Amino acid sequence: MINIKEDKDLNILNHSCAHLLAQAVKHLYPHAKFWVGPVIENGFYYDIDLGDDVIKEEDLQKIEKEMKKISKDGKRIYREELTREEALEKFKNDEYKIDLINNMDDDAVISCYTQGDFTDLCRGPHVESVKVIKHFHLLKVSGAYFKGDSKNKMLQRIYGICFDSEEKLEDYMNFLEEAKKRDHRKLGKDLNLFMISEYGPGFPFWLPNGMILRKQLENFWYEQHTKEGYEFIQTPIMLSRELWEISGHWFNYRENMYTSEIDEKTFAIKPMNCPGGMLVYKNSLHSYKDLPIRCGELGLVHRHEASGALSGLFRVRNFTQDDAHIFMREDQMESEIIRLVNFIDRMYKVFNLSYHVELSTRPLDKYIGEIETWDRAESILKDALTKAGKDFKLNPGDGAFYGPKLDFKVRDSLGREWQCGTIQLDMQLPERFDLTYIDQDGSKKRPVMIHRVIYGSIERFIGVLIEHFAGSFPLWMAPVQVNVIPINNEYHLEYAKKIVKVLEENGLRTILDDRDEKLGYKIREAQVKKYPYNLIIGQKEVDENKISYRRHGSEETTTLELSEFIEKLQKEIENKEIVK
Repeated sequence: MINIKEDKDLNILNHSCAHLLAQAVKHLYPHAKFWVGPVIENGFYYDIDLGDDVIKEEDLQKIEKEMKKISKDGKRIYREELTREEALEKFKNDEYKIDLINNMDDDAVISCYTQGDFTDLCRGPHVESVKVIKHFHLLKVSGAYFKGDSKNKMLQRIYGICFDSEEKLEDYMNFLEEAKKRDHRKLGKDLNLFMISEYGPGFPFWLPNGMILRKQLENFWYEQHTKEGYEFIQTPIMLSRELWEISGHWFNYRENMYTSEIDEKTFAIKPMNCPGGMLVYKNSLHSYKDLPIRCGELGLVHRHEASGALSGLFRVRNFTQDDAHIFMREDQMESEIIRLVNFIDRMYKVFNLSYHVELSTRPLDKYIGEIETWDRAESILKDALTKAGKDFKLNPGDGAFYGPKLDFKVRDSLGREWQCGTIQLDMQLPERFDLTYIDQDGSKKRPVMIHRVIYGSIERFIGVLIEHFAGSFPLWMAPVQVNVIPINNEYHLEYAKKIVKVLEENGLRTILDDRDEKLGYKIREAQVKKYPYNLIIGQKEVDENKISYRRHGSEETTTLELSEFIEKLQKEIENKEIVK
């Protein structure tokens, strides 16, 4: 999927379309005032103050019609540079533009763009004429606080997208329709996977089928990490303020932490598992021979997210990170990172997820430690990626406050990218926690530490997989693997029950649909529920002592001996096959 923000021509086109939107809104709502209208990865938006008026989804068509009218008029777009005084005078009746101007650097170039009867403060650039802006669509409208601050006024945000051809716009709209069908919130409800209650916004409830799916992913995680030489721990969910002060979280992450008073002391629910992992390491003495120590934890963490940012499983307030902390000697850093990159690669291939890697470097302000240490850590990550044969994109200034990191952006079946895996190289926290090991010469040395996740969070990863597979999971993951449907309960139910019993005895998650409903209805519902295999049991199957099955998404019926069918499914599960 194309990234509008990173495509120069589409970036300019979409920003110009944002101005076209603003001009159309101004025609229809003359009192409208505008905050900002930036280009984003999937189009653009404009934040608008409409006073008491409220734009609804059905109003977008009216605004689009006005935009097309302006475009056909074909006015040229002109740029004008202004002094600060001229700009303040020009926009003196617009408090939003005054705020923008007053927050610009003293040496900033102030410019505005005019098209017909509409002028807006803007850096640009823009297309030459509004007649170039033809192939657009307004996607949705939502609320957005001025400057993103809930203490400020709520504005209305209109989202849109623009392309340079009708064909590309149509392709994108088809993509949105497919994405809508795959929405994990809808499928999560349809497939009985998870729910969100009004009594706990951002706190997911796992339903029976969701628990099966989750446990399969956890079991796979434990199995693969055991093979990779990891040990496993569990650390407390709540620890004292003093610990978070040592780690630096209290000073760098306090606004996202939940706290409580216990015995007149402040405790915080952990937003990250790292400090607990430090205490586990400090619990015993370590020799240079013990390193590297690879320590894994599926740890439940809590982070306060703004209510407006919450979204299904993608943005929640409590989630389980598949954390691991690797403690090592400096001479082991490169080899451990290479090994870890290859491990992550193998894990993602199981789910048919492609990915790319981004290297995030030292933040400009919120960081701990010496710059020289940061530079060395960043250099080691670059060298390790090169030796692992992985290309990467540089992401300056986006590292964690304690170290640089590698982010693994997975790409799903629709080409969308998701942030999942992370490798964070940390030379700071071992110092803050006074972590040591006894070196070969008997002296105390400081270990280097890696923080890493592969799923990222189990909740978010499941959300990604729901949409990636459109709810039709590989057999090994599927909550229900086989659905048995007798055609007529009077004649076929007993044989169907025998089949269910044998399947269950062979470890296959099986259900029996013996409801008094028509066969066609049951089959259609089974397709909605996305059961991988549906067994249709009629007189032929009873007489021949066989089974007939349909794979989800297929109209073809295959007849087999039950033992052959079980062997086929067990092989598919063992190999973690993805059947298309």
